[in-house]
Amino acid sequence: MQTTPVQVVDHMMENDLFSQWLGIQVLEVSEGYSKISMTVRPEMINGFGIVHGGIAFSLSDSAFAFACNNRNNLSVALDTAINFLKPVHVGDILTAEAKELHNGKTTGLYHISVYNQHQHLVALFKGTCFRTAKPLVKE
Repeated sequence: MQTTPVQVVDHMMENDLFSQWLGIQVLEVSEGYSKISMTVRPEMINGFGIVHGGIAFSLSDSAFAFACNNRNNLSVALDTAINFLKPVHVGDILTAEAKELHNGKTTGLYHISVYNQHQHLVALFKGTCFRTAKPLVKE
């Protein structure tokens, strides 16, 4: 029996204590795609009174990981970049949507858009992964 994308992401979330700490909820998963969300908490604020950029980066990174691993091919980040477009505040509900641009044998390329609850684009993330050809979940 082949492992489904949802089963792979469920397995990842069970073991991903950081995504759990962020309060990430998985909204949707399909091959090469993920959509997740979280609510920003007070302890995520930086010294300028806005949300630390690492929060949007981490949310994006989790969406990236769920999208590039959900075919059950253990994949790790090779390169990532993020653009911060608007400030994020306590109480904002962020949604990250990861879309696959390239699915190669050894690499994958993903574009992740992060929106707040008002559908304002707050960050854009691009990630390239390396595929190890090892299963993440034993079938």
